[in-house]
Amino acid sequence: MSKISLVRKNTLPFLVAVTLSASAVAQSAQAFEQSRSAECIAPANPGGGWDFTCRSVGKVLTELGAISGNVQTVNMPGASGGVAFAHTVSKRANDSALFVAASTATTTRLAQGQFPGMNQDMVRWVGALGADYGVIAVAKDSPYQTLTDLMNALKNDPNSVKFGGGSATGGWDHLKVLIASRAAGLDTASLPKIKYLAYSGGGEAITQVVGGHLDGFTGDISEAQGFMESGDLKVLAVLSEERLPAPLDNIPTAREQNIDAVAPNWRGFYVPKDVSDEAYQWWVDTMDSVYSSTNWQNIMQQNGLMPFHKSGAEFDQFVRDQVQSIKEISTEIGLIK
Repeated sequence: MSKISLVRKNTLPFLVAVTLSASAVAQSAQAFEQSRSAECIAPANPGGGWDFTCRSVGKVLTELGAISGNVQTVNMPGASGGVAFAHTVSKRANDSALFVAASTATTTRLAQGQFPGMNQDMVRWVGALGADYGVIAVAKDSPYQTLTDLMNALKNDPNSVKFGGGSATGGWDHLKVLIASRAAGLDTASLPKIKYLAYSGGGEAITQVVGGHLDGFTGDISEAQGFMESGDLKVLAVLSEERLPAPLDNIPTAREQNIDAVAPNWRGFYVPKDVSDEAYQWWVDTMDSVYSSTNWQNIMQQNGLMPFHKSGAEFDQFVRDQVQSIKEISTEIGLIK
């Protein structure tokens, strides 16, 4: 018998085994079938980011045929997402038809221990479908023309620059300027000294900057865009991995200025911890399909969301890293012990 025929004969069982194994995996992946309907919890009252995320993605899920029936949005406000998180953990732990809207506000609250007795490991993180990136901005006639100028001023005197934003002290807007300052080399003792005033919204804070009452604004690009277009506000840096798409591609990133600060206010979802691996993977694959669809891309463009997509294991690791980073900086400035 020829050498060639022996090789073919001996490898045939292996090839058959590989084929059968691949078939078994495919059958396993296809074994999970989502229920006719699904429920999305928005951890806040109607209106706002979480509600928008649930209703918009639910609409796309129906349009794409991923869910054959209805996707119901259930508003569950309380404790800045804590009530919804606790409900998912304690009452819906294996509900594969449930998904919950989340954002950087969720990881911030988890990092600061605002969901008592709970942590990020008590749910499964599915994916992020866009983001509103953080910016640091000044008035058009500000003496600070670059982020480096601003950070050098803080290094010389942490009290010399007064910032305003739309979140409470210790919230995500406040943390953005601290993340940038920390990346620029300010020491731990200097971070709590940086002045930050909280306003009811980003627009109110920007008005104070434009009026000369504050030196800098820390918030999201969507809040700053209109004031940029009018020429009243100069954005020194966007806290993104790379430049944003046109027409915002003229804004330098912090990284371009040798300050490694990235601060996306992402919008995404988690599902209950005890759903099956097949159910979890279905949600991951389905959200990947949502993100790449024309339907969702149009919604992003119409609502000022920027490209930002992580899913599955990559998103889970991103959440862990973000929680750890926020925990460290919150500890440094004395918000938590």
